[in-house]
Amino acid sequence: MYNNPLSCFNQPDFVNGLDCAVQAVSTPLWDILIWLLIGIGLFFTIFSGLAQFRLFGRSIKSMLGSRKHDGEGISGFQAFVTGLASRVGVGNVAGVAIAISIGGAGAVFWMWLIALIGMCSALAESSLAQLFKVRDKATGQFRGGPAYYIEQGLGQKWLGLLFALSLIVCFGFVYQAIQSNTITLAIASASGCMTDTPECQSDWQIYKHVVGAVLVVLTAPIIFGGIKRVARIAEIIVPAMALVYLLVAVVIIAMNITALPTVIALIFQKAFVFEAAGGGLFGSMVSIAMMQGIKRGLYSNEAGQGSAPNAAAAASVKHPVEQGNIQMLGVFVDTLIVCSCTAFIILLAQLPENAASLTGIQLTQAALESHVGSWGQYFLAVILFVFAFSTIIGNYAYAESNMQFLKDNSALLTVFRMLVLGFVYFGAVVKVDVVWNMGDLTMGVMAFINLITILLLSRYVFALVKDYQNQLKAGISEPVFKLANFDSKLKDKVKSDIW
Repeated sequence: MYNNPLSCFNQPDFVNGLDCAVQAVSTPLWDILIWLLIGIGLFFTIFSGLAQFRLFGRSIKSMLGSRKHDGEGISGFQAFVTGLASRVGVGNVAGVAIAISIGGAGAVFWMWLIALIGMCSALAESSLAQLFKVRDKATGQFRGGPAYYIEQGLGQKWLGLLFALSLIVCFGFVYQAIQSNTITLAIASASGCMTDTPECQSDWQIYKHVVGAVLVVLTAPIIFGGIKRVARIAEIIVPAMALVYLLVAVVIIAMNITALPTVIALIFQKAFVFEAAGGGLFGSMVSIAMMQGIKRGLYSNEAGQGSAPNAAAAASVKHPVEQGNIQMLGVFVDTLIVCSCTAFIILLAQLPENAASLTGIQLTQAALESHVGSWGQYFLAVILFVFAFSTIIGNYAYAESNMQFLKDNSALLTVFRMLVLGFVYFGAVVKVDVVWNMGDLTMGVMAFINLITILLLSRYVFALVKDYQNQLKAGISEPVFKLANFDSKLKDKVKSDIW
């Protein structure tokens, strides 16, 4: 059974009461959402003819060949790395560790599965974002995302406003707090503060405020530069940080190659050990490993959540599915490669006795230290800082687009940017549980709205994929979208000045 929301009034303080209220809403929501993620992902996978597998090679080619842009939007490659800047971050390092510490090794299997299924959902949502994108009147640049295809495709502006508001709260505020919170924990762990002892916590009562202030100072000039500066920064740091992390992970895996088959077998074995994750009809049908794997998988790769389409819409491409392919590849890179590296680092490690009390980034740091020595703590703190800071940048880019959807006003945007900086600071100084639970709730609301929307607009997704594939079969190396080839209903919905 679920917790009684009224019991939240009996909590000892405001923070605990807030956490109780968040979980009272989040738990039943996720018991339903987990089946929506799987069901709608399978729907697109089956009826698109396994598009995420058939177009996988094409997605790599599209990404590598899309570095140039025409001045009306960022390049396809910039949209890819902006999306990856939001995907590749705390979820890949701390999120995987949380999933394993709560759900066991089996959670990794469910992360993989939801990513493979979710790749098609990512293809669908990002193709729709391209189809229904608009041109910014002030800058001439493209912008779009779920709020835009909800308004134009479904004709339901109120729902588009609700989605935009939920994304702003999630990515503009709550997710920023998660990133800065994890940076603080990583620095604390690297400095030797890995426990809740009074001495340790007393020292960090001051230090965490310093970390928060530094993050605000570093973030401010970038977010006040707007989406194009975000794209340029992401294009530089994301590939570099991912490559360094992957190289270290590959070395560790190679050092423990004889144990790798045993770890992989353990992942599959524990994936089907059932222990109910929650109450109610839907919650009792889900294991803890399944719930944690899918939750942390969605937090990391964002497939179907409705976030990456905001970056996808900003790209200037010849066909909507081209950018859908690129964003689909981002899901693969994020989960099947980066998250897997973290999982193997943890599961291959000989952890100390106190590891049972560790979770999140501190568990990953302890695992890395067991492989390479004490310098691993400092190395991961630096990598995590770059990961999380790039995610702050990518998250802001998504939230800014939706702020413009709500009200394209420069003064309001300035106030919003100041609030974002406030949450960056807030996350650095508060406890970890509340921000992660708030993150689960806000991303759950976003995903629920977006998944229902892309399901209702699925006829347009399948039409786009069919048109794209027909052109490839006809020998056209770079398919071009022509609105004139589609039915009148679609023509009435799409902004004709773009397509």
